[in-house]
Amino acid sequence: MVGSTEGVTSNKYPNGLIQSTNGSVEEKVDELRRIFGKVDGDPLRIVGVGAGAWGSVFVAMLQDAYGNLREKVQIRIWRRAGRDVDKATAEHLFEVINSREDVLRRLIRRCAYLKYVEARLGDRTLHADEILKDGFCSNMIDTPLCPLKVVTNLQEAVWDADIVINGLPSTETREVFQEISRYWKERITVPVIISLAKGIEAELGPEPRIVTPTQMINRATGVSIENILYLGGPNIASEIYNREYANARICGAEKWRKALARFLRQPHFIVWDNGDLVTHEVMGGLKNVYAIGAGMVAALTNESATSKSVYFAHCTSEMIFITHLLAEGPEKLAGPLLADTYVTLLKGRNAWYGQKLAKGEINLDMGDSIKGKGMIQGVSAVKAFYELLSQSSLNVYRPDENKHVAPVELCPLLKTLYKILIMREVSSEAILQALRDETMNDPRDRIEIAQGHAIYRPSLLGQ
Repeated sequence: MVGSTEGVTSNKYPNGLIQSTNGSVEEKVDELRRIFGKVDGDPLRIVGVGAGAWGSVFVAMLQDAYGNLREKVQIRIWRRAGRDVDKATAEHLFEVINSREDVLRRLIRRCAYLKYVEARLGDRTLHADEILKDGFCSNMIDTPLCPLKVVTNLQEAVWDADIVINGLPSTETREVFQEISRYWKERITVPVIISLAKGIEAELGPEPRIVTPTQMINRATGVSIENILYLGGPNIASEIYNREYANARICGAEKWRKALARFLRQPHFIVWDNGDLVTHEVMGGLKNVYAIGAGMVAALTNESATSKSVYFAHCTSEMIFITHLLAEGPEKLAGPLLADTYVTLLKGRNAWYGQKLAKGEINLDMGDSIKGKGMIQGVSAVKAFYELLSQSSLNVYRPDENKHVAPVELCPLLKTLYKILIMREVSSEAILQALRDETMNDPRDRIEIAQGHAIYRPSLLGQ
């Protein structure tokens, strides 16, 4: 098989701390190996698929924690080969390297420094997969990672993997896992897949429903949903790798999630487990929708705290309304959803995208995959949620007008974002006009409709 690989062992964190290799770390590996039925000489094989910021950081954290136990666990990451690093990025990367003595020494020790000098001078073109081997994610240049074992041939990466980490955008998940399924036809053992993707698709017939990345993987590969889990939380990838305290939930079947939660847990990254897979996954996509609007409001009002709080009140009431459509006990989701929304509004790429659009620094013709940022998943989520909630079969009662309406009619911000991003009928300023509309209801009214009427639609999640 054709593909490039390079392996290293690193257990030193960027702040100089050394990950302990005592029994507790090894015991977590041994526990997981027992569950997978591993014998001596047969390492647990973990593969990341997709090398965006969060996917790369997730694999790098595993490499930092367990990379020294090479006889028991092997960790690698797949990304497509051939993507060039432009000269501006190469120049910035050179500055980052020289500002970090530990990174500089590491590259010199590995005889890898010269190529970055040549790229800085314009005498060489770097590629995203080759810099990832040295610990640089092309979507997150300012945060050097540990060196990683990178594979550019998908078949080589996944054919014998025990655990696959889906770090792909939701918009690419189906296509890549359909290809992966071809390489798994002769497998005897069934892999476990942990999806990090936050995004959804809408399926409108025969009845409207949401399709999540774990469901896409299930359909593409035939792997039982029991072996597919979702991990999400209020996380910014660069901050987590720099050991800012964070938490997340891994959701799915009890058979896997509890042991995986223990395996993934680190002193600065607390992982809880939960059985509600699909609902948590959908919430991860929903907050991206409103983060784009938050970025627009921030840019258009010169970071007005008052305007942003008005937007927050309305967007959270719309999200609460939507969660009542999706979940029988939506109150359980309030904390995780608001926490994830809060961090995304503060520093996530979707809020950044909204800001740049409103300032005119990027435009819609550039698409939703932005160099240096990766896929802006909120754009496709706006389309999916709008199309889904526009279906008349989901009509809900609107007491102020004494009639039944499509759920989207109670979500004016979602409607406006659809007009801006998908239909391109109006400019970003329309989000402010929607907030200032004198006919807009008090956010509390929307919540009262959700709480006071039976609007739960189990079919939306295929239940």
